[in-house]
Amino acid sequence: MKFDEYQEEASRTDQYPGEGGRGESISLFGLIGEIGSLLTTFKKRLRDKEAYRSFHADLREEMGDVLWYLANVAKKYHLSLDDIARFNLEKTRLLWGSSGLVTKGYHLYDADYPDSEQLPWSLEVKFEEADECSDAGFKKVRISVGGIEIGNRLTDNAYGDDGYRYHDCFHLAYAALLGWSPVLRKLIKHKRKSNLAVDEVQDGARAIFTDEFISLYVYNYARDHNYLDGTDQVDAEILRTIKSLVRGFEVDNRSAYEWRVAIVEGFKVFRQLLANNGGVVELNLKSRMITYQGG
Repeated sequence: MKFDEYQEEASRTDQYPGEGGRGESISLFGLIGEIGSLLTTFKKRLRDKEAYRSFHADLREEMGDVLWYLANVAKKYHLSLDDIARFNLEKTRLLWGSSGLVTKGYHLYDADYPDSEQLPWSLEVKFEEADECSDAGFKKVRISVGGIEIGNRLTDNAYGDDGYRYHDCFHLAYAALLGWSPVLRKLIKHKRKSNLAVDEVQDGARAIFTDEFISLYVYNYARDHNYLDGTDQVDAEILRTIKSLVRGFEVDNRSAYEWRVAIVEGFKVFRQLLANNGGVVELNLKSRMITYQGG
């Protein structure tokens, strides 16, 4: 049976049909109540273990009641249960993926630009704790490519030592796994100036700010989750927010799953940089990898 067929059949037993008023409230409260009954079934299973002989039969019944009310609520709001199911599967596929990052045929946004305007396919970036501290006594980190220092020397810009001075590794991760980082383009002076519109929109101040904001936003989340140590997951709400932030930029076509991998891999490198007071980070944009190479 298809979901829409079930939805139509279920609606024939609705005692309060139609949109609005009492019928909607009954359907919504009914759905909540049946979810509570479903939880009670699992509570009995935990309590009674194998002695709860009717567990599977009761579970089927309670899940069926949840499905009835779900279909009923959707019907009242003119939503197709088939469409809801298809949308949910597509959303979860984009969020969590199933087969890893694609490298064969993977297209880089700047592939058709001169080498001087491309993010390098491979790159080694060195992070070092600087000898001097800031005027306020905070540690500084300098980064360099081929022995040439790039960008400003960074502190944590915080009262405590929280390692944010190494946050440029997040931009490197976005470049390596997504092919996108306006911040890195600016640091290595590889902006796409041959196309004025692309230079202004994709490589300009707004894109750079977005790149920086995402790094800070994810960092604040990860700080409360042990810097993602021991997990390869990122809350779906974080990924949805990022997808909203990059709307209109070229990286909008990267999936939430790809963002999740980029974030997790970036924090692997971040933890190693922090533990070793720096080191060399290697990027490979073709194989979509970022790795910590040691000091």
